[in-house]
Amino acid sequence: MLSFLPGVILLPIHFLLQSLNLAFWGTLVILLGLIKLLLPIRPLTRVLNRLLNLCMAGFALGSVSLINLFNKVEWDIRAQGQFNPHGWYLMMANHLSWLDIVVLMHFATGRIPATKFFIKQELLWVPFIGLGAWALDMPFMRRYSQQFVARYPHLKGKDIEATRKSCEKFQQIPTTVVNFVEGTRFTPHKHRQKDSPYERLLPPKAGGVAFTLSAMNNLLSQIVDVTLVYPDNHGHVMMDLLCGRLKRVIVSVETLPVSAELIGDYQNDAEFRQSFQQWINQYWQQKDQRIQQLSDNRQ
Repeated sequence: MLSFLPGVILLPIHFLLQSLNLAFWGTLVILLGLIKLLLPIRPLTRVLNRLLNLCMAGFALGSVSLINLFNKVEWDIRAQGQFNPHGWYLMMANHLSWLDIVVLMHFATGRIPATKFFIKQELLWVPFIGLGAWALDMPFMRRYSQQFVARYPHLKGKDIEATRKSCEKFQQIPTTVVNFVEGTRFTPHKHRQKDSPYERLLPPKAGGVAFTLSAMNNLLSQIVDVTLVYPDNHGHVMMDLLCGRLKRVIVSVETLPVSAELIGDYQNDAEFRQSFQQWINQYWQQKDQRIQQLSDNRQ
């Protein structure tokens, strides 16, 4: 454990090693993705998808090992429910930092199938991340403002269409579809800007959750709700991590049934849309209270 060293020394070394870990596994993923593209043979595709998922697990293991090497960090994982690595899951989580992605991948390894994230379109051009996400069949989402859609109405529903196409691919192999329900990372500025009714969360975006539940209804085993808290790091979590100042990671996990009330036509059924929004808002309120409890170190 090297956390006793000054942050100015740890930061460049830790950043370099994390980058090399990403580059190594990212290169393997991209190469396997190219093979999958050039040889679209179904049995081969299934084998390649499993190898790609193993690469994701390898990346997460390497990243977490480096985190533990450079930080004196306590991993507090509280998981309630039964998990099956051969099932299908929808994972809902709050979003605080880029570290969340590694944490969720780390939690999933050995418990549930490999995680698939909805990726912002802009990340397509980030080295290793963009092409790696493409090779892993992760959906790229482009968010449009209401004003932009009003000017270009043909773009309405494009994000839902991307979700539908990705869900079709997810049905081919056990998968955990991850949805950061807030749509972006929480910051105090965004909290004020969105006038959030919650203390520690941004307002939830219900559409993506509802559509994924509908598109994968026959496959989903459960909803996995994950609450992430870094109770001793209130500033820039990634900078604290790189400088050896990450103290504690709390991962609180609960499972929810995929009940009939959560399945419906979110786009066209106004009554269902209202009831689903009410459900997720109420659940988000409970999650907000849970974050407060975890931050105060109460069970």
